[in-house]
Amino acid sequence: MFRGFATVSFYADDLAAARDWYTELLGVEPYYAFPPLPAEPAYLEFRVGDDEDELGIIDRRYAPGRASGGPGGASVAPGGGPVAPDGASVAPGGAVVFWHVDDLDATVAKLRAMGATEYEPVIAREAGFVTASFVDPFGNVLGVMHNPHYLEVQAARPRG
Repeated sequence: MFRGFATVSFYADDLAAARDWYTELLGVEPYYAFPPLPAEPAYLEFRVGDDEDELGIIDRRYAPGRASGGPGGASVAPGGGPVAPDGASVAPGGAVVFWHVDDLDATVAKLRAMGATEYEPVIAREAGFVTASFVDPFGNVLGVMHNPHYLEVQAARPRG
């Protein structure tokens, strides 16, 4: 059955801008591009965190159907946020992947400073879980959280 998170894919109209934005946010360069350089990539992938989880950024023209502004779906307005074919604003939606971060307040501040817009404010939930989510400049929802369970799992793993 399900073994674990493998890759989350986001879409962007401007892959170079998305690469630069996520490189600054994550503090790492993408480790993979397809097609390889010197061709202009249509897909970039970052490895992030303790498990090297994969964050893929796909050129929006390859988005399926109405997904995240795919053909026939909403496009992204300058500065972020989806826009329907008739020009009306569209709220981002779908699954929100939450990434555990060591310093939620600092991460939230960095996201705001980098132009991400609040999707859901910081919310203290039960048992020490705290979440927030933002829309990146490309119209994707990015969740960040303090997750005590994640920390327990990491602490229980053998190191070596």
